[in-house]
Amino acid sequence: MTYVKELGDVGREDVALAGGKAVGLGGLIQAGLPVPPGFVLTTAAYSEFVAVNNLEAAIQELATLQPSAVPQDYEDASARISSLFKGGTMPAGIAAELEAAYAQLGPETGVSVRSSATAEDLASASFAGQQETYLNVHGTEALTRAVINCWASLWTARAMAYRARAGVRPDQVRLAVVVQRMVEADAAGVMFTANPANGRRDETVISAAWGLGEAVVSGTVTTDDLVVESATGKVLSRQTADKDVMTVPTENGTAEQPVAEARRRAPVLDDAAAADLARYGQRSADHFGAPQDIEWARAGRRFFLLQSRPITALPEPAADVPDTWPVPYPKGMYFRASIVEQMPDPLTPLFADLIDGSVTRSLSALMNQMLGAKSVRDGEVRFPTINGYAYYYYRNLAMLRMTGKTVPALGALFSGKAHMGITGWRDYSHPRYERVVRDWSMTTPSELSGDRLLAGVQALLDAGTVYYTAVQSIIPLAAMSELSFRAFYDKAVRRRGDPPAQEFLLGFDSEPIRGEKSLYDLAGWARSDPALAAALLEPPTAELAVCQRTGSAPDGVEDVLWQEWRFTFQEHLDLYGHAVYNLDFATPVPADDPSAQLETVRFYLRGQGIDPHERQRQLTERREELTREMAARLGPRRRALFFRLLRWAQEAAPIREDALADVGLAWPLLRRMLLELGLRLASSGVLAAPEDVFWLRHQELRAAVDFGLAEAGPGRGAAISGADRPVRAAAVEERKMLWRGQAKAAAPQMLPESRWMERSFGSWMPSGSQHQAGDVIKGAGASSGKVTAQARVLRGPGDFGLLQPGEVLVARITTPAWTPLFAMASAVVTDVGGPLSHSSIVAREYGIPAVLGTGVATQRLAAVQQVTVDGDAGTVTIRHPATSGQG
Repeated sequence: MTYVKELGDVGREDVALAGGKAVGLGGLIQAGLPVPPGFVLTTAAYSEFVAVNNLEAAIQELATLQPSAVPQDYEDASARISSLFKGGTMPAGIAAELEAAYAQLGPETGVSVRSSATAEDLASASFAGQQETYLNVHGTEALTRAVINCWASLWTARAMAYRARAGVRPDQVRLAVVVQRMVEADAAGVMFTANPANGRRDETVISAAWGLGEAVVSGTVTTDDLVVESATGKVLSRQTADKDVMTVPTENGTAEQPVAEARRRAPVLDDAAAADLARYGQRSADHFGAPQDIEWARAGRRFFLLQSRPITALPEPAADVPDTWPVPYPKGMYFRASIVEQMPDPLTPLFADLIDGSVTRSLSALMNQMLGAKSVRDGEVRFPTINGYAYYYYRNLAMLRMTGKTVPALGALFSGKAHMGITGWRDYSHPRYERVVRDWSMTTPSELSGDRLLAGVQALLDAGTVYYTAVQSIIPLAAMSELSFRAFYDKAVRRRGDPPAQEFLLGFDSEPIRGEKSLYDLAGWARSDPALAAALLEPPTAELAVCQRTGSAPDGVEDVLWQEWRFTFQEHLDLYGHAVYNLDFATPVPADDPSAQLETVRFYLRGQGIDPHERQRQLTERREELTREMAARLGPRRRALFFRLLRWAQEAAPIREDALADVGLAWPLLRRMLLELGLRLASSGVLAAPEDVFWLRHQELRAAVDFGLAEAGPGRGAAISGADRPVRAAAVEERKMLWRGQAKAAAPQMLPESRWMERSFGSWMPSGSQHQAGDVIKGAGASSGKVTAQARVLRGPGDFGLLQPGEVLVARITTPAWTPLFAMASAVVTDVGGPLSHSSIVAREYGIPAVLGTGVATQRLAAVQQVTVDGDAGTVTIRHPATSGQG
């Protein structure tokens, strides 16, 4: 039997025979890259050694540990397995082939002996550093010992624990051994052909140190770090370290020694050498078709590549995080408030282009109707983006002019003028919005021309913007009504021991609460059929969402039963699936991706949570009982005022929730129209995928429609030929990369940033200071109670599946679409919001603490295990392991 294979003959299909490390080296050789000569002792040799020495049964028994095993259990098992290997005898056939292959490298040549496991250097998990490496090994006897030690290192405690976490069973692994001529390097290091910090595939990151690479891999030396532009070899950044130690070869092994004083602070690689090395890295990445993690060494002026494996867990590429906030228009003020609260992330390009004009037109028209003609003039109100984030812009003169018209504004608000307030919403803005959506729903998007689709997108967005502009006027009415009732109650009614005013406002129906009750009822219906309940509980939520969209039944479910469920669940989505997580139409709504709703159904199916019907009944009974008690102690005049203020507050809050919940009425259809355009542009060679339509600029989409590239049916525009990739692919990738960098920024609430702005308008803003330090984060206490639990930061609907029952929901902002998550959360914390926001109202209904408007929670709590949320004090306290406990 042949146990040895030349490295140059190892192909990608040889992982089971040669292990991941040897496959990587074989690929480098086949790509024409410099690799030290050597061979691999295959996994067949490992299996033969184990069989001849009767080790298999003992290894499997020792290595199969319980999930509850602690580190010492792994250490004990490893020590016993290692002793088995060291007590074994090398079979004669393996010994002969090993000696012959070693002789080919030169008599008594120093070699490196490195493990190459079958579960190693994979795209999904690298298993890096889990087995042993032996350097500068001389002679057949020493080589044999090193090989056996390598085999034994397959069962180190760290390797077994790592594989257990990755779900790799003990009987699934074997070990090959790579033997290569030793490179007596004067410098060595590691190279990533993509930047692991920001995911950019066009940047190569190099770490370098003097001597052998062992000091770099083991972390005993601080390295020089360089970032190189991959395409040009230009060094973008360089940090030269004080390198005090280096690894050097000895007579039979290696040792550490001090670096000479003259070289400690000298750069290991000059710009030319870094460019050469980066070119080798790109050739490796091109050969393997994926970014690579490469170990390299340099002897004299010659580079050698010692290992190449895929980079695991590489983030999507992101541009640099913005650190300056230049304003586009002078002589004005910029605010992130009101409608902007529902745009917590940077805007996608198409939405940014369309919403700017839409909001400007809508807001200017409303103000001129409300305050009189020319109250706002052209250019005085805008809706620009700064680093991708939306801002209201008001020219200073317009602000002064509007400030002098406070009384007319309040009059318009209460009378319903310019479709404002509750009266304007009920009688005009909501019916008009429904009518526009209904009119555009008469024809399916696939039957419309490109020009009509684009017209529909603009019409629906304008209708939604006009609606939201009007709805914003309900928010101050709701706030004034609650604050007025609370002030009267606290001063003229409440006695020691009486409940807070908010208990008089609970138990009312609203769109989000009706949606929650609908999901609870769906779970109750599904529970009545064991087969359906199992079908909803067993597959992953994402799989269920796909089955809901496509109509295909999950495995093991009768199609008739699934279609009955799908139809019933679709009725729920038709009623409630338009609630937006984010006004940017690039973000799916529940009608597109009902994963959060399905997860809530599963939550209720598992018997978790509280029956929302019963909760609402109890809150209503409590409210009515309290109302009777308070009224009974009041005289006629105070009782009349009590009821007047109470009814006002009780009417406004639910209507506010209903109005906000319907902001996205047009969004499901609007998204279908845009995705239909995207589908046509993808088939025409303009875009790589239909979803990329959101990353076009409006003029680009307009031009594509005008050129006939977005037509339907037989008249569809011809595909663009002659291009290797879709014509807008590079621009789309660049914009996505820019967006990811912007998304990491903390956008200021007001611009220009100044103490005067903070003093004058800070109290108006829906977010607290972004400069909070220490373990206590302050916000607005919006719902009473105190809870200690694990924080779960959710960036958007894509993260909803991460929330576990009982965790603290942490988000930039929550909208009515987030309501299904409140049933699972133990508390709510947001960056943006206040005591009268959606989050506070829903949290009170659920009886969970809420601290809102912290400004920094999503940044500060991203890696925190536990927090204490105190809704009465308005604080979130970071709990460190030594102090964690139930609060």
